[in-house]
Amino acid sequence: MPAPHKIKASLDEYVIGQEYAKKVMSVAVYNHYKRVATDTMDEIEIEKSNMLMIGPTGCGKTYLVKTLARLLDVPLAIADATSLTEAGYIGDDIESVVSKLLAAADNDVEKAEHGIIFIDEIDKIAKKKNTNQRDVSGEAVQQGMLKLLEGSEVEVPVGANSKNAMVPLTTVNTRNILFICGGAFPDLENIIKERLNKQASIGFYADLKDKYDDDPHILEKVTVDDIRAFGMIPEFIGRLPIVFTLDGLSEDMLVKILQEPKNAILKQYQKLLALDEVKLEFEEGALHAIAAKAMEKKTGARALRAILEQYMLDIMYEIPKDDSIGEVIITREYIEGTGGPRILLRGQEIPLLGSAQ
Repeated sequence: MPAPHKIKASLDEYVIGQEYAKKVMSVAVYNHYKRVATDTMDEIEIEKSNMLMIGPTGCGKTYLVKTLARLLDVPLAIADATSLTEAGYIGDDIESVVSKLLAAADNDVEKAEHGIIFIDEIDKIAKKKNTNQRDVSGEAVQQGMLKLLEGSEVEVPVGANSKNAMVPLTTVNTRNILFICGGAFPDLENIIKERLNKQASIGFYADLKDKYDDDPHILEKVTVDDIRAFGMIPEFIGRLPIVFTLDGLSEDMLVKILQEPKNAILKQYQKLLALDEVKLEFEEGALHAIAAKAMEKKTGARALRAILEQYMLDIMYEIPKDDSIGEVIITREYIEGTGGPRILLRGQEIPLLGSAQ
């Protein structure tokens, strides 16, 4: 098992920013596999370090976990909490997350028992407020997951998602499975602000009510009480001892995401055009213009791909028509709609008329 600094260094190649999150995950995963290895060595039992990651949409929660599992070469199952319901209702049973892990481990129970389960959208199983109907996909799912997170023997179907008479069952012990839960927790900021504003006293030293309104790091001030106020039950939070937040992305981070990771989006486009023997370059100003447009969409790094697709469409369509084109330079003017990209023929340059609509 690589040491935490090596795990983090590997994550750094793919994930921009989120230094604290990468550090926490590297240490937690390292300790978890040490715990698995020393399972039967002596009488000191090490507790499991399940994690809860909180961060806005598109900041890299799922991407971090996928990258981590690829680096560690352990079976990983990514499940969605939104599809889970209480046993007996239409939807996936809670055990289905374990059967996904078993499938990822090629039905090898021992391998699966040392895997990682990432449960995404965990905030969607929060307790529903003021509801008269039965809450089959909220609090009931949290309660059903308690034993799973802590460690228990679970009967799961082999090679199928649901139990029925035709499918053989096998028993998986979840004691050594690392659970990572992630969610965007919308409106959690408002709960934190409310708590912080309540603490602000009256008088000369009182805080202003809007003091925290534009605080980009408000999520970092989260406490267990805030998560409980959001609708997670105390027993559930108690089984996720490591709680950490991811930052929202700034414009500079988005520019880095465009060009620095090993499989950055720009590198993907450069590769695509290189297959047509055309060189693709982006001016610094163009990158900032793309990042600024992505910031407006408020969907994090996901917005970058959508914006690039829009601007690259005409280029990808026109380039294969003309064999004499040697290089394309994307300019700020092209992104902002006031000009076009620069086209270099093999050996000379011509300005390309027209701009993206």
